[in-house]
Amino acid sequence: MAASILASSCVAVDPEAVSDSKRMLVGVGAPVPAAAETEAVATRRADAADDAEIWVDRAHPNRGVIVGTDKQAGLYVYGLDGKVRGFLPEGRLNNVDLRDGFPTPGGRRVLIAASDRGRMGAALYLMDPATLEVKPWGVVPLDLAEPYGLCMARLGDAFVVIVNGTDGQVRQVRVEAGADGAPKAVEQRRFGLSSQTEGCVADDAEGVLYIGEEAKGVWRYPLDPAAGAEGALIAEAPSTMLQPDVEGLTILREGQAAWLIASSQGDSAFAVWRVDGEAPAYAGRFSVMGANGADPVTGTDGVAALGGPVGPYPEGLVVMQDDSDTDGEAPAPGRDRQNFKFVDWREVKRALSLK
Repeated sequence: MAASILASSCVAVDPEAVSDSKRMLVGVGAPVPAAAETEAVATRRADAADDAEIWVDRAHPNRGVIVGTDKQAGLYVYGLDGKVRGFLPEGRLNNVDLRDGFPTPGGRRVLIAASDRGRMGAALYLMDPATLEVKPWGVVPLDLAEPYGLCMARLGDAFVVIVNGTDGQVRQVRVEAGADGAPKAVEQRRFGLSSQTEGCVADDAEGVLYIGEEAKGVWRYPLDPAAGAEGALIAEAPSTMLQPDVEGLTILREGQAAWLIASSQGDSAFAVWRVDGEAPAYAGRFSVMGANGADPVTGTDGVAALGGPVGPYPEGLVVMQDDSDTDGEAPAPGRDRQNFKFVDWREVKRALSLK
C-alpha cells in the first residue's frame, strides 16, 4: 500500500482542537493491562487521534488492519502490530466504521466510512481484502451542522451509514455502488437528540442502534427506519457508570453474547453491558493501565472491538484512543501526541468476571 505520511510541521491544526479530557493520570475502573499500541498520529500538541475500527480476514486471522482517524489530517491504516501501513491525507475525519462484503462492479470490498467535518458529509473508502489497499471512493454530502459521530450497519442486504452532528441531529443513509462503480446514497430517515452526540454503534444481529449523547448518556433505537425513531435512555450520565463526556461506543460479539462498551471520558474508564438479552445488563467498568511498553489510556475518545481470533488475540481485541501518548509506562499530564492502544479481550473478561 502506498503511504503518504504527513510530518507534524505540515499539518494544519484546527484552532479549536482542544480535548474535553481532564488529563487524568490513570483511570478509575478495574485495571487491565495494555497489550500494545500504534504509532502516534502525525498531528502534535492538539486533539488529533479520535476513533478506530478493526477488520480481520476470518479465514486467516493474522491478516488484518486497524483504521484510525487523525481528525486534523486524515485516515491511518495500521497493521495488527500497530505500525503504519498507509495514510490518506483526507482532512478532518472524525469517526470511522466499516463493513465487509460490499458488492461493487469490481467484486466484494470492505466499505469504510468516516464522518468528514471538512467536506460536510460521510467520506467513503473501499479496501480490497486481497491486498488490504484502501482507496478513496467518494463523499456523501449531509445537511448537518457539523458531521461528528458515525457508524455503519447491515440491514438485510443494505449497507447503511449513520452520521450524527454536533447539534444532535442524525441522518441514516443507504449506500450502494452504481453500475458505473460510483457511490449512490439514499436517505432512509432523520431524527434528533437534544444535545451534542458523537459515539454510535449498530448491532446488526439485533437490529439495534446505540447513540451516545455526550452529556446525558447512551440511547438505544431500532435500526430499521420502519420501526420509527423512538429512543430509550439505557444508561445515564453522569452516573456511577458514565462520567461525561460519553464518547466512543462499540459492540463485541462473542458467540451468542454481545457486549456494548462505552468510553467514559470524564474518569478515563470504559463501561460494559451485555446487550443480547431483553434489556441491557450492566457488567462493570475497566481502565487501561501501562504495560508491555505502552503507557496508560487516559481521556479516552473512540473505542472499537472485535470478538474472535484477531492476530495474537485469540478471543478478541479492543482498541481505544489515548489522549496522551508517552514513552514507556509512565503517565504524564501533558499532551504532545496521541495514538491508539490495544487490549486483549481476555483481560477485560478476567477483570470484570464476564461469562
